[in-house]
Amino acid sequence: MSQTIEKPRTDGPGSGLGGHWRVIVRNDDHNTFDHVANTLARHIPGVSLDDGYRIADTIHRSGLAIVWTGHRETAELYWDQLSGAGLTMAPLEQG
Repeated sequence: MSQTIEKPRTDGPGSGLGGHWRVIVRNDDHNTFDHVANTLARHIPGVSLDDGYRIADTIHRSGLAIVWTGHRETAELYWDQLSGAGLTMAPLEQG
């Protein structure tokens, strides 16, 4: 059975495409540090495996971490990739 995850829309169609959209990963009880670190390094440009482990630690200690900020279309792509890899994602938010 497939589950559809709908990203919330903050404004009308076509608005808010630029700006600073945040991709946020939340802590959960089913992903390992290795999986989180590897997934971040694989999908987020500029994130090395060591960076991925540091971010995974922040997610574990703080409950969440902003893993990427930028234009909406790119944020949606990274959100989809991380979610598709099984990470627990917060809704996209504009900052």
